[in-house]
Amino acid sequence: MIFCTTGTQAPFDRFLQIVDAIAPTLEEEVIVQAFHGSYIPQHIKPLEFVEPDEFERIFKQARLVVAHAGMGTIISAMTLGKPIVVFPRIAALGEHRNEHQLATVHQMEKMHYVYAAHDEQQLRQLMSATDLPPLHKIGPYAQQSLVDELHRVIG
Repeated sequence: MIFCTTGTQAPFDRFLQIVDAIAPTLEEEVIVQAFHGSYIPQHIKPLEFVEPDEFERIFKQARLVVAHAGMGTIISAMTLGKPIVVFPRIAALGEHRNEHQLATVHQMEKMHYVYAAHDEQQLRQLMSATDLPPLHKIGPYAQQSLVDELHRVIG
């Protein structure tokens, strides 16, 4: 199962339209959590809100996570050892306030933490791949060196 999520703050019609076009070509279920926008999907049923427990259950069951460049989703994928494809919102297209998601994707991709898709072809290729490994795993807590440094600075 592939879990796609755009967060709950704003519509992301471009993403929904692309996922809606890709979903029928896949041989697995695609679950989409997305804020309602103007695009009406034909092949997927977006869930506008998913309760936290259900969100976590779906997230854990997913073979692949596909998301906007929200750090909460990226951190969750890395904590749970899930491969994540990030498709950023673009402010120039009216999808966000500024281009911070492009900057996030650029940095996360440079560090080899996420798979990045910037267009339909890239997203289709990554969603169709059945063997994407997680690129980076993190623990549920901050590294001890960070905690020690904070203690030293805060005192």
